[in-house]
Amino acid sequence: MKFIADAMLGRLARWLRVLGFDVLYYPDIADGQLVKIAREEERTILTRDTHFLKRRQGTDVMFIYDDDVFAQLVQIRDKLDFRGVARLGRCMVCNGMLERVAQKEDVRDSIPEFIYLSIHDFVRCGGCGNIYWEGSHLQGIREKIMSIFPGYKGPFYAAEDGGGK
Repeated sequence: MKFIADAMLGRLARWLRVLGFDVLYYPDIADGQLVKIAREEERTILTRDTHFLKRRQGTDVMFIYDDDVFAQLVQIRDKLDFRGVARLGRCMVCNGMLERVAQKEDVRDSIPEFIYLSIHDFVRCGGCGNIYWEGSHLQGIREKIMSIFPGYKGPFYAAEDGGGK
């Protein structure tokens, strides 16, 4: 499944990207443009705006009822198909595909020295170049995701603050 999230669902878009889903998100997009992209790219619109339910204009729309991002994930969990998601997840910033960094040395100048010395595996966004690694706060994220998606084994990476480049 591919999605496009309306302006009210930026946090949900980021979490779905972490899980590996292809989710477009533009915080300032006009409704007409959002519908056009959804139709052209066969994306399901994720929205909290009830007017989308009235004027679907040939697009799939999933109305999200709750304000809490974890409740939102629970709401759509049963509609998600994990077979087609990116194994390494997607970039939380730009939705690009994440790729393993073959040689740790390739990221040496792009990350803090203490991270380089203590972490061994990195992934890089093929779109924006953001570099991700498993950070110390990962356990809490994993526990929350596993409580919502039992059995999910996808990776969760922490990006360096300030863009990770």
